[in-house]
Amino acid sequence: MSWFASPTDASARLHEAGYLADGATSTTSYLAGALEKPLLVEGPAGVGKTELAKAVARATGAELVRLQCYEGLDEARALYEWNYKKQLLRIQASEGKEWDATHDDIFTEEFLLTRPLLTAIQRETPTVLLIDEVDKTDVEVEGLLLEVLSDFQVTIPELGTVTATRRPFVVLTSNASRELSEAVKRRCLYLHLDYPDAEREREIVASQVPGLDDRVTAQLVATVARLRELELKKAPSIAESVDWARTLVALEIGDLDAKAIADTLGVILKHRSDHDRAVKELKLAR
Repeated sequence: MSWFASPTDASARLHEAGYLADGATSTTSYLAGALEKPLLVEGPAGVGKTELAKAVARATGAELVRLQCYEGLDEARALYEWNYKKQLLRIQASEGKEWDATHDDIFTEEFLLTRPLLTAIQRETPTVLLIDEVDKTDVEVEGLLLEVLSDFQVTIPELGTVTATRRPFVVLTSNASRELSEAVKRRCLYLHLDYPDAEREREIVASQVPGLDDRVTAQLVATVARLRELELKKAPSIAESVDWARTLVALEIGDLDAKAIADTLGVILKHRSDHDRAVKELKLAR
């Protein structure tokens, strides 16, 4: 399968899928499909890293398989595990048989519980594999990824090696909370996403919330930019900018003045300290 015909095609189809990609994003997305290499997307939270993988799936008609990473993630949750209860029942039903025969009987695909990495490898239809927030896992987990990222295969000791018949489009996202290993980076193409400039964010908000007046959109984008310059625990994401725009439409607010900002600040700021700092710095009325 050819994921995208060219960077221009990637840009156009991602746009149709609701994702406004810049030149670097379009080019790298095209290359990830053309070269069949995983794409590592790094940047602050809320800049559209996860949404890029979803948009690729929508734009190409592929199914999205997602592995959400977290501290403590292990092989049983990422790759596969055996259905031990079902195996035990089969062992009990096989009393009297030699162990070798029973062993061969219970370690088959019938008793295998596939997790996201193995599921994506086994699929024969177009698949986008999203390995989300890989920096939240332990360093040891990266070793589980190497075989998938380099050879698109998974080795199961009891069954052998499962190799992808159709390679998935792989996207790894990272908020850069820790440095990923060179082994993982070496196997991937790299894309850094940051908060968009004012013009692009206006385009994004306008495309997602067409009912918002252009002047209010400009006010919203300017206010969000000011908030991102503050030392907040959590700067407003692009998704929160869009949520704020939808809020203003729902409330029929035609001017984003100090009162309107103060009344709706909870849509974009989720920490009390951030709220207090914004009120102080933007000189909003309480």
